[in-house]
Amino acid sequence: MTRNPYHAGPVSDHFDGTRFFNPGHASPDRSMRDVLRWRFGGERANWPEAVPVTPAVPAQRVDGLTVTMVGHASVLIQIAGLNVLTDPVWSERVSPVSFLGPKRVTAPGIRFEDLPPIDLVLLSHSHYDHCDLATLSRLSKRFGPRIVAPLGLDVLLRRRIHDVDVVTGDWGDEIALPAPATASSGTDRGGEARIAIVPAQHWSRRSWSDTRMTLWCGFVLKAGGRSVYFAGDSGYGDGRIFRAVRERHGAPDLALIPIGAYAPRWFMEHQHMNPEEAVRVFEDVGAGHAVAIHWGTVQLTDEPRGEPVERLAEAAERISLPARRFVALTPGECLQLPKETAPVAGADE
Repeated sequence: MTRNPYHAGPVSDHFDGTRFFNPGHASPDRSMRDVLRWRFGGERANWPEAVPVTPAVPAQRVDGLTVTMVGHASVLIQIAGLNVLTDPVWSERVSPVSFLGPKRVTAPGIRFEDLPPIDLVLLSHSHYDHCDLATLSRLSKRFGPRIVAPLGLDVLLRRRIHDVDVVTGDWGDEIALPAPATASSGTDRGGEARIAIVPAQHWSRRSWSDTRMTLWCGFVLKAGGRSVYFAGDSGYGDGRIFRAVRERHGAPDLALIPIGAYAPRWFMEHQHMNPEEAVRVFEDVGAGHAVAIHWGTVQLTDEPRGEPVERLAEAAERISLPARRFVALTPGECLQLPKETAPVAGADE
């Protein structure tokens, strides 16, 4: 049996001793023949080379709950005085090399130098469009945040980043994080935060030899009496992993749900949900509000750039879901959910 260089642990319902898998679901693994069929036999839409972005300059700390879109799956969550980044990518390309591979068409919605102090990074899995070691190294050097990740990613990060503060866990684990002190008063804001690691239906790889050797996940972040569900990357499957989030952790105030990189379905169905399935996730977890992620920043699959947002609006309308409750922010836009206040989405709403 092939040795796993990232994780050694007991066999479980989603780990066979070498590789992780999605229990009860079809494998997302694809052969080289499948890859070639997709890349050379499909109809890949043309994306623009660049889309203008007006970067935001976030507050240093927020008492309520605010999220600012950086791009793709990178979002700044500011909750009860805590500053959190999801799957941060500030690099120009999502690739093993800096000169080839998918290139972003939108600049980051927050300039790196304008970031507030980052306390926590939620890292969902090892794919290059989510786990950008160059960005994680910059964040580690500047802020020294705690990075919470699924099993195996600690080894990957420590190979590249000196003195990185990373803790990993399995599906079902919860990790405590003390709230930061304010710069002005030195007192805690919001008390202790907790991060629950929850299942996603996906896979992992950094090279051809390590497929599914690190785990993938979503997260539920709880702080200041509020909660945020970050789905990471996931197919929908039978929906049970999303219903289980609500059953175990309650309905989140806010959910970050992917809507893009779904075409063609025969290739992507078991790893990426489409916009209609994203609306089902919204209903399954019982979210108060949601922000669409994983669309419009870097072209990974065949669909047109604007199609996920159009299909999201149509799917929401079919179930009479108000548009303001599931928004597709562009980089630099924010959604504010302060305590006892109606939400305000985007710059023009």
